[in-house]
Amino acid sequence: MRQHALDQRVCLCAALGCGIIFWSAALGAETDESICYSKSFPGSKPAYVSIEVSRSGSAVYKEAPDDDQPVSFQLPPEVTAEIFERAARLDYFARPLEAQLKVANMGRKTFRYRSGTKQQETSFNYSLDEDARALVDLFERLTETQQHLFELERAVRFDKLGVNQALLRLEASMDRKRVIGAERFLPMLDRVVKNDAYLHMARERAAALAAAIRNPKSKAE
Repeated sequence: MRQHALDQRVCLCAALGCGIIFWSAALGAETDESICYSKSFPGSKPAYVSIEVSRSGSAVYKEAPDDDQPVSFQLPPEVTAEIFERAARLDYFARPLEAQLKVANMGRKTFRYRSGTKQQETSFNYSLDEDARALVDLFERLTETQQHLFELERAVRFDKLGVNQALLRLEASMDRKRVIGAERFLPMLDRVVKNDAYLHMARERAAALAAAIRNPKSKAE
């Protein structure tokens, strides 16, 4: 009788163990899901860019396929959701997106979807699909955001007189809604505000931008 109860407990533990392993594998497959955008356009700046976004919102920006200094950052949840929603509408890139039109070279763009061992991608120069164009624009805005970060970081470190111009360009992009995840600028903006080695107008502009980022509703009003 005691041996029978023991056998039942062993079977139950084994079943639970299998269930946990299966659940963990399923969870791992879900968190392994990612969308990657890359663009190759020789002569432009940058000539190559890729941004890979995971389902959790973690992102990696590169300016070369073998970039040894990739930039990692976290996307806002609503941006991550939009990326994956539009990818779903595009059948996760299982179908062609290239428009059958003769248009100028606008850079070779590639969307790639990866989930576990599953991977599918499509490349195009120009697409008429609204979701594809919206997704390209979103990744282009992420690229512009990173470029502004690079510019501001360089100016803050090496060109104190150029900081105000970098801030002016950032402000213009923010006004045109071209900046995504503006909170990433706060450490640099605060650094400018607190250091009187920078021009007074630059410090004032940095303070105004930081305030607008921390309280976007007040600027809208």
